[in-house]
Amino acid sequence: MSHDGIGPRAVLRSVAFLTAGMLTVPALAGCGSDDPAGEPLAGADVAGADRSDIADGGTLRWAVDTVPDTLNTFQADADTTTARIAEAVLPSMYRSDGRGRAVRNADYLASADVVDTEPKQVVVYRLAQQAVWSDGREIGAADFAAQWRALSGKDTAYWTARNAGYDRIEKVERGKNDLEVKVTFSRPYADWKSLFSPLYPKEVMGTPDSFNDGARKKLKVTAGPFTVDKVDTKEDEVVLARNPRWWGRTAKLQKIVLRAVPHDKRVSALSDGTLDLAEIDPEAARRITVAALPQEGNTPLMGPEADRSAADALHSWAVANGSDEDAADEEISAREKLREKAEKYARQQKALGGFEVRKSLEPAYTQLALNGAEGPLSDERVRRAVARALDREDIAEAVLKPLGLPAEPVGSHLALSGQAAYADGSGALGRPDAKEARALLSDAGWVPGGPVKEERKDTKKDEDEEAAGSEADKDGTKGSGGSEDSGDGDDGTYIVGEDDGKNHGTGDGKAPHDSGTGTGQLKQGGAPAGAYAPKGTAAPARADTAPVAKDGKALVLRFVLPSGPGSKTLETVAGRIATMLERIGIRTDISKVDNDSYFKDHIASGDFDLALYSWPATAFPATDARPVYSKPVAAADGSLNVEQNWTRVGTDQVDQLFDQAIATLDDSERRDLIRKADSRIWAAAGSIPLYQRPQLVAARENLANAGAFGFATPVYEDMGFLKKSAQGPEGSPGAKNSGSGS
Repeated sequence: MSHDGIGPRAVLRSVAFLTAGMLTVPALAGCGSDDPAGEPLAGADVAGADRSDIADGGTLRWAVDTVPDTLNTFQADADTTTARIAEAVLPSMYRSDGRGRAVRNADYLASADVVDTEPKQVVVYRLAQQAVWSDGREIGAADFAAQWRALSGKDTAYWTARNAGYDRIEKVERGKNDLEVKVTFSRPYADWKSLFSPLYPKEVMGTPDSFNDGARKKLKVTAGPFTVDKVDTKEDEVVLARNPRWWGRTAKLQKIVLRAVPHDKRVSALSDGTLDLAEIDPEAARRITVAALPQEGNTPLMGPEADRSAADALHSWAVANGSDEDAADEEISAREKLREKAEKYARQQKALGGFEVRKSLEPAYTQLALNGAEGPLSDERVRRAVARALDREDIAEAVLKPLGLPAEPVGSHLALSGQAAYADGSGALGRPDAKEARALLSDAGWVPGGPVKEERKDTKKDEDEEAAGSEADKDGTKGSGGSEDSGDGDDGTYIVGEDDGKNHGTGDGKAPHDSGTGTGQLKQGGAPAGAYAPKGTAAPARADTAPVAKDGKALVLRFVLPSGPGSKTLETVAGRIATMLERIGIRTDISKVDNDSYFKDHIASGDFDLALYSWPATAFPATDARPVYSKPVAAADGSLNVEQNWTRVGTDQVDQLFDQAIATLDDSERRDLIRKADSRIWAAAGSIPLYQRPQLVAARENLANAGAFGFATPVYEDMGFLKKSAQGPEGSPGAKNSGSGS
């Protein structure tokens, strides 16, 4: 999983039901409307076109992050490219629509219904009559049964990454005829539509060997508009070819080449003509947008002749004036390199004129994660103080407004606007309020301007460095105060609107002046002896503007960020968050770490106080989001099993609400339970949703039905290049660079 990417589903834990009446929550924001789910903030941007306007044939070259290590989406090392390939070549009973909701895929499924709930839940799938595998065999009950057995968790010889839902199935059998599959559940399962999507053939799922190894580098049998032609690790690409046995609408493209290209190399690949479609970062999007504007010729500084003349003149002057000729030659060489870069940039810009930026919002959101396992953030009051110091609207605007995308903060951990379960539950935490944030810190013992123990100086060098304003303080240290255990965090969870009987203090709520210290210790000095109060005396005036301290230690939080391409946006967000926290007396130590080790060595291992990463919002939050927010439990070996809850913040009541929702077949009741769970997650303040991730895609102007898909599952058979007759008059934007489809 990338630092700003999407994690896989994880194993669902055992079921525990919440006794009715145990939990009361404040009214959810937005519930006054008929449907708090609202509309998606942004729709798909794919240059939609009728199939009759699309040419037959051509190759689409599509940038991906990796050539996957496996083609089996149910293995631990599956990635987003694995999922993309599966969408194009394998059956899915349900797919996502433009609102992020599961809809029946008519190419494979004629109908699917819950036909019984007592004594057991029974679902009957009626398959499309023409649905066959690429070897001609009908898709049927044997394939469903093989997948269930492989993913049920009962046979440990299968190296599965997840079995959520499949572990609730009691049996899979043939129905009244070959087109019917009857699935009986041992326990009620509300998210049954998440199962068998994708569906692998029994040749893959039938034995542990074929599951573990057989589908890693090839899929001999498929059933989609495309097949896997080859996985070429030397060329870093996967080639998908049109499936001659596909019974649906014939794919317009002859081939799709998924080519692994790093994000910082994609502009070059687009301009070189080796890519037709690529997800890009904001800087690349700006270049492509500028390239599409009318050009008025080269500026003098960008012209190669001007650079060459300047270099020749410099050389002549240096020789005539007795300057070192070698130095002059070095200067000329530097200018030549600059000229070459300018020429390359100009060539790229000209080539990029044949592309356009298609943009939407991903079905994923970026959050601020607060590590509640230890240190100051183990105290729920400190986490809530951090959360209430954040102006999420300001952060969303900083990221999305310059891109021309709707800049609204995300109001739910479990769904996004437009999805059935969405409702703004942030009211359980309260609106941004620096005054209340400082009061929460004070209640937790973090006092503005409080005494801080000086570190012992062992050498004269230390004293000299401090007197000179040593740079060491600028690095800060990881906060370590306030380590008392806050319990399970829910029986006493404070939710705005519920009176907890505590005095949360006061403050003036004004944003203080930025002190600019950025230090991990509060120090006295800078005035003659006796000019300041004795050590340990709290500041009497505007103490709320000073860094807070407790037990002799300042409150400094280690903010871990990934480095490398694509991290610029996260740097911007982290900078704004740091400024907001400084206003309530919290200092941050921002540490940039290697991109590849960000999750493994820091997030998953808990080596952070604050971090930024993203989670998806799926149509099945009761199944998919539970491992992200479930309460960590002790494993048999004494370690802590956190599943995917890397903030280590969870409560029994949230777990119980998830378990109740997953067993509730009534859609309306299940939505209410999900929204209540989200309200409790907000109140615990382990993670703070910030904004829905932007989705920026560079696409050839004549490429249709592809781009920024938003919530919707791509329709691979409809992608293709427009016929010349559908591109507009010669010289119009639609007539440029016909690319691979010409």
